[in-house]
Amino acid sequence: MFWPMLAIALGFLGLAVLGGLAVKVFLEVQRLGRQVAHTTQRIQQAAEELETAAVGLARTGETLR
Repeated sequence: MFWPMLAIALGFLGLAVLGGLAVKVFLEVQRLGRQVAHTTQRIQQAAEELETAAVGLARTGETLR
């Protein structure tokens, strides 16, 4: 009777550990998703600034002719 109870207890403990790790992975994936969204926003902002600067440079080049 001891061995089946031990097997059940170890199985439950294993599931509890896997559940805890799943929660940690879920939280890290959420954090990574927020970082990707923030980085994407920064890249879009930098692209807009670069486009604005390129337009200004093109105007300057046209006035030098």
